[in-house]
Amino acid sequence: MKIIHGYRDVKKFKDPVVTIGVFDGVHLGHQKVIRKILNKCYDSRDRVLITFDPHPIKILRPHMTPPRIMSLEHRLSIFEKMGLDATVVIKFSDFIAMMSPEEFVKRVITVLGARTVYVGANFHFGRGKSGDIEALKEIGRKYGIGIHTVPPVKKNGKIVSSTWLRRIISRGEIKKAEKLLRRPVSVLGTVVKGEERGRRLGIPTANIDPHHEVIPPPGVYAVKIDLGGKLRDGVINIGFKPTFYGRRPGRREEPFIEVHLFDFEGNLYGRTPEIFFIKRLRKEKRFRNEKALIRQIEKDMIRAKKLLGSKRIIWKIKRYKGMS
Repeated sequence: MKIIHGYRDVKKFKDPVVTIGVFDGVHLGHQKVIRKILNKCYDSRDRVLITFDPHPIKILRPHMTPPRIMSLEHRLSIFEKMGLDATVVIKFSDFIAMMSPEEFVKRVITVLGARTVYVGANFHFGRGKSGDIEALKEIGRKYGIGIHTVPPVKKNGKIVSSTWLRRIISRGEIKKAEKLLRRPVSVLGTVVKGEERGRRLGIPTANIDPHHEVIPPPGVYAVKIDLGGKLRDGVINIGFKPTFYGRRPGRREEPFIEVHLFDFEGNLYGRTPEIFFIKRLRKEKRFRNEKALIRQIEKDMIRAKKLLGSKRIIWKIKRYKGMS
């Protein structure tokens, strides 16, 4: 998949069919829209997705910006797995925000050479979100672009949305979120240097700096970790280390994220694993001493190993990752 940053100097694609959106989370509703341009009848045409970074809300209403479900890098990896030919990443700025609906179509969509565009049913664009589906269709007719809308996906009578998905991941409702994604909940993060306390306890951990993604609440989770295309098992602790720092994290606002990989030796610093949350094992807890903590971690590991041996879990991740 080609990744193109910016729209001004884009060479025209091969009769592209296009979809537009942030697609934060790439949930079932987003997947439905994207699959429309992946239809077999478009095999001879370039399938192109236009997305924005940062999220438009960060520019339009910075005080109301929700945490991203997925970083741009994470979204791009999923777009590629889905089979898109190209993704055009537009840096959302005040300039983009001030474009009228017709300016956006003329400056962005027509430059790509698009004659067919698919968008979600609640798509809005242009200055002050003044452009709706009807406006897009009217402008599209003027420029010879066919506009197609895709109805939302519903689960239990409720429309699947990024807001809903963000909320349930933040609550730790992993299985419910998985149903809205049709894949396990995962985050991307870079391994950074930490306190090395786990190594001193005999249970070395990799400290994860997440890519500004929504993470589940504090607790211990059984996880699968994709390291360069190879799946490994482990446990992850998200929290504030109350055994060492007390019940209050002090000035620290963000939790520590530490993953222990089973039967692994090697240097992980600087690597960016994808971490799949399989099941929450327990809440974060303060132990009376290090020995009690170690005993509990050993129990967590035994339980996690039993869970992570499931062939179904392995199959779901490999299907999503396109692994053999």
